[in-house]
Amino acid sequence: MGELDGFTVAVTAERRKDELAALLERRGARVVMAPALRIIPLPDDEMLLSTTRGLIENPPDIVVATTGIGFRGWLEATEGWGLADSLLAVLASSTVLARGPKARGAIRAAGLTEQWHAASETSAEVLSYLLEAGVSGKRVAIQLHGEPLRDVAAALTAAGADVVEVEVYRWVPPEDVAPLRRLVESVCAGAVDAVTFTSAAASANFLATADSCDRGPAVVKAFSTSVVAACVGPVTASVLVRRGIPVVSPERYRLGALVRSVSVELPARCPTFRVRDHEVQVRGFAVIVDGVAVAAPPASMAVLRALASRPGRVFSRAELREVLPAGDAGDHAVEMAITRLRAALGEADLVETVIKRGYRLRTEAVLTTVG
Repeated sequence: MGELDGFTVAVTAERRKDELAALLERRGARVVMAPALRIIPLPDDEMLLSTTRGLIENPPDIVVATTGIGFRGWLEATEGWGLADSLLAVLASSTVLARGPKARGAIRAAGLTEQWHAASETSAEVLSYLLEAGVSGKRVAIQLHGEPLRDVAAALTAAGADVVEVEVYRWVPPEDVAPLRRLVESVCAGAVDAVTFTSAAASANFLATADSCDRGPAVVKAFSTSVVAACVGPVTASVLVRRGIPVVSPERYRLGALVRSVSVELPARCPTFRVRDHEVQVRGFAVIVDGVAVAAPPASMAVLRALASRPGRVFSRAELREVLPAGDAGDHAVEMAITRLRAALGEADLVETVIKRGYRLRTEAVLTTVG
């Protein structure tokens, strides 16, 4: 059984989305694709061409590469313009800095050598390094990574630098926003267990989409209670943290590490019970019975999660009606959810009927608890 069997995980990435989805599915997750943005490369952009010519004519003292894809894209664009050799000569005579290992790899692949790279892979560390080294009177070129670095540029300008921003590609909203809007509703309804974010732009556009649907507060509440917001690194997480959303983030800012963090976090949130001779764990859309995932309808799982939140407590039908998905109502809907749950679980029946009072979770022992 995979660590993520029984869980639904959303992917908001556009770049490397298939790779991230494959890593999650390999661990058993059911993946929902809802890109929060898309990349528009700018190899023919007049502004990029003009900026590049300006740097060739008036070379920079310092060049900052922020992303591997952006730095490579810049060099590829210059090949089409016949300026590649000229730009490489300029870069070779400049002090080249890398924001992280991917940018560093792109620098070295071009036959160049970086003088320094940021261990934290953040623009804030790059800024601190530059300010400490001193930039007064120096020309600093910054390869952007999909969005402006206004704070960085402003700080360097205030310190006396001549800042040139090199925009190679842009992050823009997806052409079809319907999947993202559906994801917002799924988060509010608790129909997904985790949402992964791999860029600050994706985090920001997800929240902007929620706000545009008047679902911002509900999204924040869901992330603060039942849904995991998983971010690849602190820059991506910062957008969510500013809204008061708790995040899970790996120590190493890589897709594989992100998936491992989700694979640890989600099962740890789910209680495990001993029911008769069976070990049972209640997950997102399935129950794990003796190591085997047993899927149940959404209404049945909603009722089971409510019962599992307080093992042994009797829940009235009125209380259980409140947790049913939208569209399900009435005592009959509760009874049908219980019936279908029992049918799915077979002999590992978790739910006991308490005459004239309601239902409770039938358990002999709680082996693990949430939190």
